[in-house]
Amino acid sequence: MEVFVAKNCGFCEGVRRAVDTAFSVPPENTFVLGELIHNGEVVRRLTERGIPTVEDLSEVPDGASLIIRSHGVGREIYTACEKRGIRVIDCTCSFVRHTQRIVFEAGKAGKTVVIAGHNDHPEVKGLVGWCPSESYVVSSEEDDFSPLDGKNVVLVSQTTFSEQRFSKIAKNLKNVAPKTVEIFKTICYTTVCRQKEADSLAAKCDAVLVIGGANSSNTAKLCEIASAKCDRVIRLSSADGFEYEKIKFLKRVGVIAGASTPDWLTQEVLFKMAENNAEVHETTEVVEETAPVTEVTAPETQEAAPVAEAQAPETHAEPETPAEEKPVRKQANLMEKVVEDIDKNERYKKGQIISANIVSATDEGIYVSASGKLEILLAKEELDCEQYSREAYAARVGEEIHVMVVEVSPKVKLSEKAVKKIREEEALLKDIEDGKEFSVVCTGTNKGGLTAELGTYPVFIPAREIRSGYVRDLEKYKGKTLRLKLLEIRRERRKEIIASQRVILEAEKAEREAAKAEKEAAFFDSIQVGDVVEGKVERVTGFGAFVSVNGFDCLAHISDLSWTGVKEVTEVLEIGKRYQFKVLKVDRENKKVSIGYKQLQQQPWELAAEKYAEGDVVHGKVVRIVPFGAFVELEKGIDGLVHVSQISHEWLENPTSVLSIGEEIDAKIIAFNPSERKITLSIKALTPRPEYEPRPEREEGSQEHGQRRPRKGGRKNNAGSEYEEGEEYREWTEGGYGGASIADLLGGNNEEK
Repeated sequence: MEVFVAKNCGFCEGVRRAVDTAFSVPPENTFVLGELIHNGEVVRRLTERGIPTVEDLSEVPDGASLIIRSHGVGREIYTACEKRGIRVIDCTCSFVRHTQRIVFEAGKAGKTVVIAGHNDHPEVKGLVGWCPSESYVVSSEEDDFSPLDGKNVVLVSQTTFSEQRFSKIAKNLKNVAPKTVEIFKTICYTTVCRQKEADSLAAKCDAVLVIGGANSSNTAKLCEIASAKCDRVIRLSSADGFEYEKIKFLKRVGVIAGASTPDWLTQEVLFKMAENNAEVHETTEVVEETAPVTEVTAPETQEAAPVAEAQAPETHAEPETPAEEKPVRKQANLMEKVVEDIDKNERYKKGQIISANIVSATDEGIYVSASGKLEILLAKEELDCEQYSREAYAARVGEEIHVMVVEVSPKVKLSEKAVKKIREEEALLKDIEDGKEFSVVCTGTNKGGLTAELGTYPVFIPAREIRSGYVRDLEKYKGKTLRLKLLEIRRERRKEIIASQRVILEAEKAEREAAKAEKEAAFFDSIQVGDVVEGKVERVTGFGAFVSVNGFDCLAHISDLSWTGVKEVTEVLEIGKRYQFKVLKVDRENKKVSIGYKQLQQQPWELAAEKYAEGDVVHGKVVRIVPFGAFVELEKGIDGLVHVSQISHEWLENPTSVLSIGEEIDAKIIAFNPSERKITLSIKALTPRPEYEPRPEREEGSQEHGQRRPRKGGRKNNAGSEYEEGEEYREWTEGGYGGASIADLLGGNNEEK
């Protein structure tokens, strides 16, 4: 298989200039309005570099830098940027600028501007924005031209528009009898060359590969032109979509690329073909490059009226008229001689920056001349480009570049990258002098502090400027990245930067403390005792949980987590979860807030009325025994009292004679007062009453027979000493809920009669 590659492949001059600019300017606070070029891979790399693409000027902050792509923009964008202090980096193509000037001057003269192009293309939108009068956009010779009847018309073209279609539009425009017609064929000469090459290649090849972005207008035109002559046209956005199997049996394959297609993208496709033993050739056909055409016609009965002289708008944004009457490549060959005053025997000095003109391009690099006679090889490794392309640099013959002399012996060695590095360092140094923070890696120490390098500049950080406080061990900073701000530049012999990290750390600390104080003040202004707040449990301790409420740590004490009490915080709260709490105390002076969880939960006694009623038989556990009875836990937080008289039908001297702590029993509720939180229980009510047996008479004074009972409700304990039932019993029995009748207390019986 033979592969024929079009001579005019890859970036045109306007696109290359835009791409080179975008990849060389500092990315900080820099934006590009619309896609820089219609190639997704380039846009992606630009974004990775830190320059985002925005679709509207409102997305660009005041004071930022804005790259205007090669398509250009309307005049209103420049005006808005000037008002907002936005620095414009204008990469508008010189051919587009030329068309903008024609449109502007025609509009000022009151003429009607007709733009042959696509209404939604950014270049066309920009041209409309430069027209101060009536304008129309037409994309086909079949459009309606009747509104132009009797008007003074100026016809221009989108620079990437089809040459054949433009000719048809111009022809049809003349047929509507306008007053005058001025035709400016503003199609870029590179577009014309590419379209002619596409037509030529398609006529002699079995298949044509068209490489370019999916939304590239000029790439779409190449597809359209090639399809008219070749039945097998394959459009590729990247090498990933290329399938060699589809063309491997063909004899001749043509390769063309749009003006917004990077050279490396075309090379990837060619590499894939070369891997399959395809023989790659570059076309040698020379396509005539013509200057833009200006044609003025009028009906035979009318005199042609030239465009009135229009004064250029007094603004930096007005497009400047390039020398577009001659193609860029021809201009390069006719550029004035430079550095004629340099003596041919002048000796170069290491570190010297000189201007040189590109003479030729080879596989090893390019040859440049700084004296008009002596040619020096500038190796491709020393060129300021992402990927070297001999073809691309051959197209730049005659162009002036700046290079640095990096070696003078045994022969002169030049570098364009070194110039870029120096300029970047100078720009960085200026930013640093203006207060910009910068970073370096510590490379060494001395008695006074740390040493580092910023490009070719030495950097010194005094020990006291490393951080707040004394630094004892300087060695531990070697290899660490330091964030610095300039203190001074010493220029005794070479520029030495004296810098400080401490000022950054202290400023950030002060900023954090101020923000914290402001946040705390706002928090305490917004919170009051009794508020219900939501918080996230951050950590727990033995005495409670620390809860983040709006970013502020509040304490939920363990005693305020449950009405029934807990041993561990995690019995109620889980770390990382959010809960509702009630604010119990706010101590603004000491920056403390106490919150409670149980205060928002129902107490056990509030639910008791729904669970218990007089007459119910319940099950519980003896948790406490007192001389007058036993307390039985029915559930956590709810206890009932079994009075000693309600334990057994037999007389008991002490409840411990029949009950023990921890024993589980069944009992009957004989009294229930939820408002006073009292439940009186009876065990004996669940057992049958024994038959009555007369109690033997006790002898007076005898302990066994009728010992006198203690007064005032006192009882004897097992040791025989008297005790008072006390306040606890009186509180419980107050209101008649003690559970012991008079007969019970006197030892009588309630035998039915």
